[in-house]
Parts: sequence; C-alpha cells; structure tokens
Amino acid sequence: MATRRPEPPDLGPAREAGPLAGPGGAPTGDVVTGEAVVLDLRAASFASRLLAGLLDALATAVVGVLLLLGGSALLSEADEAAAGAVALTLTVFCLVGIPVLVETLTRGRSLGKVVTGLRVVRDDGGPVRFRHCVVRGLLGFFELWATAGSPAILCALITQRGKRFGDLLAGTYVVRERTGARHVPLPPMPPELAGWAHRADIGRLPDGTALAARQFLSRAAGLHASSREQLGASLAGSLLPLVSPPPPAGTPAERFLAAVLVERRDRELVTLQRQQARVRELAHSLGRDRPGA
Repeated sequence: MATRRPEPPDLGPAREAGPLAGPGGAPTGDVVTGEAVVLDLRAASFASRLLAGLLDALATAVVGVLLLLGGSALLSEADEAAAGAVALTLTVFCLVGIPVLVETLTRGRSLGKVVTGLRVVRDDGGPVRFRHCVVRGLLGFFELWATAGSPAILCALITQRGKRFGDLLAGTYVVRERTGARHVPLPPMPPELAGWAHRADIGRLPDGTALAARQFLSRAAGLHASSREQLGASLAGSLLPLVSPPPPAGTPAERFLAAVLVERRDRELVTLQRQQARVRELAHSLGRDRPGA
C-alpha cells in the first residue's frame, strides 16, 4: 500500500521574489557576494563625480601640456604638417588613450576617483573590462571634452544612477567604494525546528536562493509588515520544494528560512573543519609542518 506524503505546510502565497527594495521601492544598490557579504555599492553622488572629473581633467591637462612641450622640443626642426600630426596624436592619446589605459589597469579607477573614493563597475557590480573602458573613453572624448561636459552633466542629473552617456552604452556606473562591506549575521536556530533541521535534506539548496533568504532575514525588521510577509512567503515557497521532509505544519515562513540557513551554515562549517584537519594531516605526513620546511 502506497504511503501518502504529507502535504507541505501553508507558508503563504508563493510569489516571484524580486530584489529587495528600500523605502519607496527604490533599489538599494547592494550586491551580495558568494560569501553572503553585502557590498554597499551605492551609486556615487553627482558632487563626488563632478569633483573626481575635475581632478581627472586637471591631471590630464598637466600630462597633456608636458607631452606637447616634449613633442614640440623634439620636432622643433620638423615641418608644420608633421608637428600638427604629432600634436593631434598626443592630444587624442591624452584624452582617450590614457583614461582607457588607467581605468583598465586599475579596474575602474583614476586619480580623481582614488581621491574621492569612487570606482567604475558594471551594472551587475562586477569589475569593468577593456571594452567597457574603451566605450567610456570614446564617448567621454565627445561628451566631456568636445562639449565641455554639458551632455554628461545633463545625463547624470536625469538618470537613476547618475550615468553619463558613456556609462549607458558601456553598461557601467560609478559607485562609492569606501562604504566597504558588512557581514550579514544569521538569527539563531529556532528551538522548535532544531531537531527537524538536523534531519532534513537541504543539500540541493542553490547558493543564490540561500543568499536572497539571508539578505531578507537581515532586513526583515526594517520592512513594512505586508512587504515582509509577502517576501518571506515567496522565499519560503522557493525553498520548500528543495527541502525534505517539509517542516512541521504551521511553521512561520521566517522561522523556516532561519532554520534552513542556520543548519546549512553549521553543516558547511563542519565540512570546512574536516577539510582543514585533513590538510594538517597531509602536511604532517609530508613533513611540511616543521619549522623551516
């Protein structure tokens, strides 16, 4: 006789979970890393970007003048056409080549951005690459230098993340880098779910879903009651098919999420400790744990 599997507890209507939002539904700009650390990648303010741009412009002007003086000294006996070609080449190199090269090598930083604590990142928070810097540099020549920066200023004032046209085409934006990272602590294990969580199979839990649930728990206290209930039910509904057996009937969504995440963390910690112990054993057997080895 076939046994009927118990029905999962009612954890509320499962809705598609979107990114957590701040007051008024505006995106917070936070990016969660694979270690469940929230990077506070807030878009840079217009004033900080303007200051960084002015510093970069000053540095570019100084380098450009030095290059032009050096080029004119070397080509003092050349004809006018050759001198003009060299001057044009040095100007383009200064206004486009150097910014592209610097941002590529420093992963989105420049002298002005270092001073103001800014960095250019992709829209998903990742580091920029050469193609992003090329697009930003080419558009920057026209919107920053050829037009005295007026298109870039207008575009930055009306876009959500203060993007200029180069950012829009490259898929990048400027963030405040000095806000750092903050650890997202987990709530304690719900006592009534400790036994169930210890026996439950949670090995199929995707990292992305677990990180979204962890971020929700860290912000639940600051959410509106209805939004908190809907987000909790949505995340619980996405985790429920991946956990076996289901939690006891009537389990609140947030306590279910907390129990799963705490148990997952504890199991990963045990696995890590075993791996470290195995590494120490291997190092001892090979004699590499001795001083001077």
